[in-house]
Amino acid sequence: MNKADLISKISEDTGITKVQANAAIDSFIDAVTKTLKGGGKVTLVGFGTFIVSKRKARKGRNPKTGEEIKISAKKVARFKAGKELSDKI
Repeated sequence: MNKADLISKISEDTGITKVQANAAIDSFIDAVTKTLKGGGKVTLVGFGTFIVSKRKARKGRNPKTGEEIKISAKKVARFKAGKELSDKI
């Protein structure tokens, strides 16, 4: 399912227009992004939690040449599914 499919599904289920459904999804994504960027976490009980993880710098290999390269440390967004979602899957 992609964003367009999700917009259509939300529009059908709630009776709102696709424009309104798109605005709601964009608002959700923006809120999650701003919260994670600020160092917080977003928890949706029964669904899961969005958190920021730190990856350490590490060594890797260029697959084309086999040359060893240094991969910088960085922050990454992670999602941990909640128990209810895990049970349904």
